[in-house]
Amino acid sequence: MSSWPAEPKYISHSTARVDAPAKLTGSARYSSDIQEKGWLYGMILRSKWPSAKVTAVNLDKARAIPGIKAVVVAREAEFNVRYYGEEIAAVAGTSKQACLDALRAIEVKAEVRHEFVVNETEALKADSPRVWDNAPNAPTPHVHENGNVDTAFPGCAAVIEGFYTTAVQVHNPMETHGNTVSWTDEGVTAWASTQGITSVRDGLAGALQLDHSKVRVITDFMGGGFGAKFGPGVEGVLAAKLSKAAGAPVRLMLTRFDEALAVGNRPSSFQKIKIGASADGLLQAFDAENYGTAGIGGGADAGGGGGGADIPMPYIYKVPNTRVKQSAVAINAGSARAFRAPGHPPASYGMESAMDDLAAKLAMDPLELRLKNDPSEIRQREYKLGAEKFGWKQKYQKPGSSPGVVKTGIGCAGAAWGGSRGDRNTQGDATINPDGSIEFRLGVQDLGTGTKTVIAVVAAEMLGLKPEQITVRVGDTNFPYGPGSGGSTTCPSVSPTVFDICTKALEQLQTQSGMADVRGENWFAACKKLGVSPLVVHGKWQPGLSTDHACGVQFAEVEVDTETGLVTVKKILGVHDCGLIINQITLESQINGGIISGMGYALYEERVMDDLSGVVLNPNFETYKLPGIADVPDIEIVLINMPERGVIGIGEPATVATAGAIANAVFNAIGVRVSSLPITPAKILAALGKVPPPVHA
Repeated sequence: MSSWPAEPKYISHSTARVDAPAKLTGSARYSSDIQEKGWLYGMILRSKWPSAKVTAVNLDKARAIPGIKAVVVAREAEFNVRYYGEEIAAVAGTSKQACLDALRAIEVKAEVRHEFVVNETEALKADSPRVWDNAPNAPTPHVHENGNVDTAFPGCAAVIEGFYTTAVQVHNPMETHGNTVSWTDEGVTAWASTQGITSVRDGLAGALQLDHSKVRVITDFMGGGFGAKFGPGVEGVLAAKLSKAAGAPVRLMLTRFDEALAVGNRPSSFQKIKIGASADGLLQAFDAENYGTAGIGGGADAGGGGGGADIPMPYIYKVPNTRVKQSAVAINAGSARAFRAPGHPPASYGMESAMDDLAAKLAMDPLELRLKNDPSEIRQREYKLGAEKFGWKQKYQKPGSSPGVVKTGIGCAGAAWGGSRGDRNTQGDATINPDGSIEFRLGVQDLGTGTKTVIAVVAAEMLGLKPEQITVRVGDTNFPYGPGSGGSTTCPSVSPTVFDICTKALEQLQTQSGMADVRGENWFAACKKLGVSPLVVHGKWQPGLSTDHACGVQFAEVEVDTETGLVTVKKILGVHDCGLIINQITLESQINGGIISGMGYALYEERVMDDLSGVVLNPNFETYKLPGIADVPDIEIVLINMPERGVIGIGEPATVATAGAIANAVFNAIGVRVSSLPITPAKILAALGKVPPPVHA
């Protein structure tokens, strides 16, 4: 069986991103930078009603606007809109102003339904307006049982009941959703902001009724996805139709307002948890009910799942008697889509909060409670290592015992992610030229995580070259098939594939050159023997070089100002197992990003809906709060390199435990549980009895 090098020179070390110069100099071209000859602006007309039946759409006046080259409807005949922002029509023109004028000129006739619901709790009521005509807003809950919960609880020495809630979280990547699309007689080319060039190609081909061979998707660079950018979306299909109608390329990039309305989110959760343990702290029973909203549903572009409201319960801990009821609540809002570790951050937050509440009732150190009940040997190791580096024994204090106005507290939480050993269909090829230059081509995309660098590092290691001597091309469906970038599967997919390409390249180059060793210093001499014809080598994913299931634990230290309610995160320590580390610096960057994202979930992020209009009230970076550079704490990362396990993705587990650790640190500081994310100053002051609870708490 194949195996990774035992004493690597580049793997498990740090190599600067190979695409850093292009990004730093501004030469990197994103979807919104594409300016094909004669290109047009595209814009979408969206519903201003959260619920209505559209009976007619008249485009005549819009077509007459100077500069407008194409106008199309989103759907033919009569149709229903079920949330504010749903697509009705789209225009393409020579200027933004022409498009704005055309949008205003479109005449829409609709039977407006004045009854709608955008609040999950209200949607559960029997007399609530129905989102879907022939279905309840909340179907019968899914129920999973193990053991006998009802007989287990009476025998518990300590039982707590809590109600833990999390808000809808909006993806908000730096680059919005969008495409530049050119439809010609030869077919469709889409420069897409996507984390799945193949799924965008397949989605466009299906929607446009074209052969796959007639659709090409290119993603040279893209500015973040987090799970919401797998399919072409309605916006991609509309851009293609506009391009065909106009006979010109169309660039249709969504606005920040569009992002908040229509392209996905992380569902909310309302978790009622009852958990009990014996006197020694061993968990005995777990009973939970959870509901949340995925808007009108999981979304057609949810990337193969992850858009629902169910979460994994009980999270990570071993409990012999469990009962879990879960349901998704429909409201008049945009669909959910997969969002970095779908379901895990809210599950971790709810479970870890309950664990600390139980530890307080048992008068037990919460870290000790975790060590007694966590079945993962790897997390056990991570907790012990992290506790020593964090100074847990020295810093831990009874909840609420911190003196002074500004109180300090610490907390911890664990994470798990199943992930994947990689997409077994992943392929790639390399062209080796007589001058020794080599170019790798894989139909995968780099959504900013460093995939190009991973390819260069693995190739350099295998061939005895330097990473800067490797040319990497990705992001084109004309290249051999590559996986979507989701589920922490990209690195475990491409690394074994590049390994295979390099292994075959060395074998074939040895044969053609007649040299016994063609690596390193001998590489260029061997390549000269190719004559004038380059050597093209094809490879595919190989088993035994990657694996799945990653764990992680995080420790948080906070300060809470009890007069203002302000929470300041002072330090986060993350301990994560990574299998074989390919490139340490980009791996650390992934964990840093995951921690900062988790901070946003814990303290700042919440989609706010208007009950009267159904519109999102905070659709921008001014009113939808995200962590800024001044909010980022001291982050310490401890990586457990386990090369014997092969390559494991880290994108998801890096973010999961952050919110739970911060919430528990706040509880430790003030001695009162704030059981609703985000933990805002108003909620802190309400928990301390200084102000009434916030309306949206």
